[in-house]
Amino acid sequence: MNKGFSISGFLPPATAGVVAVLVGYTGAAIIVVQAFEAAGASAAVVGSWMTVLGWSMAASTLGLSLWYRQPILTAWSTPGAALLVVGLHGHSLGEAVAAFMFCGALTLICGVTGVFARLMARVPRSLASAMLAGVLLEFGLGAFNTGSNDGWIMAAALSTWLLGRRVAPRYAVLAMLVAGVTAAFLDGHLAIAGFHGVIATPTVVAPVFSLSAWLGIGVPLFVVTMASQNAPGVAMLENAGYRPPVSVILVVTGAMTLLLAPVGGFVLCLAAITAGICLTDDAHEDPARRYLATAAAGLAYALAGVFGGSIATGLQALPASLVAILAGLALLPAMAGSLAAAMQEARDRDAATLTFLVTASGIHIAGIGAPFWGLATGGVALGVWRVQTRRTLTGGVHDPSRSQR
Repeated sequence: MNKGFSISGFLPPATAGVVAVLVGYTGAAIIVVQAFEAAGASAAVVGSWMTVLGWSMAASTLGLSLWYRQPILTAWSTPGAALLVVGLHGHSLGEAVAAFMFCGALTLICGVTGVFARLMARVPRSLASAMLAGVLLEFGLGAFNTGSNDGWIMAAALSTWLLGRRVAPRYAVLAMLVAGVTAAFLDGHLAIAGFHGVIATPTVVAPVFSLSAWLGIGVPLFVVTMASQNAPGVAMLENAGYRPPVSVILVVTGAMTLLLAPVGGFVLCLAAITAGICLTDDAHEDPARRYLATAAAGLAYALAGVFGGSIATGLQALPASLVAILAGLALLPAMAGSLAAAMQEARDRDAATLTFLVTASGIHIAGIGAPFWGLATGGVALGVWRVQTRRTLTGGVHDPSRSQR
């Protein structure tokens, strides 16, 4: 039998993909539902849109991953959803759809022109890695900040993960998931009765074009998504040694957002956090085969889409503490790698540390999240310090051309 298709070879990436989707949904689906409800969507429309979201993320993830043989994971814009919870009040559902389409059109333009890809190519790796480490820090701390009332569940998951990393590292996350779910069930914290399978049918909402919605919702949504999702997502892939087709990804996600917004496409983008679960040795020891993890995530997205009408209630089955420790420990290798890459260049360490601190602070200014401001602050600091260093060198005996005159 071909080794690449053996059960033992496929189980770790499949586990990584399913855990990535699980963490993504449990961490943000409620925010997305709240954003839809803020625009006046009924329960039927919310269920329909969650279904389309699942299917669109499945199609884009599977298509990009299998075509380019890279672990490319797409997602909805979680920071964008948080912005919409507040920003959609006072706008109709049709105006919200038009704003989603406008955001998709802007993303498509960025992909066609290649502007965003050229901009990301100019970002120093040390700063991009520091930004990623700052984003991931929240998940690392969250793994141990939410389990005060679920000590037995946390102990079972953590001890299993520690033993798994020693005995069979590739299966540590899977073992942790099984142990955590088992402990939650025995402790009476697994609310299985809360899930009921309901298959929603797509519902079309006609767009109502409004300049105020375009400028007040579409533009901020585009900026937040590019700065807080696509930029870290690209950096995540590059930090793992891949060369992602940035412009193609933007074209695909932008076009799908533009076309599917009337049926709930919302805003598609690169996964910034959960992608890290699919980019380490735990997903697959061979980097060239880690696309199997995101392919598995695509299939999990499709299954989640089938039951989009009940996904919100189904998410309540797992205790928050278990989801938190799953995310934190599954992302630990990605955070360790980001920290190592951020500190690799001695001359960039101060700027990288500044980027890390600003990003980890969670600051929000003008509706734009901390990853953008962390990268911007570190970039300014790096530019100023490098200019000062060059002036110092060229102004003294260290300048060879001056010393020869």
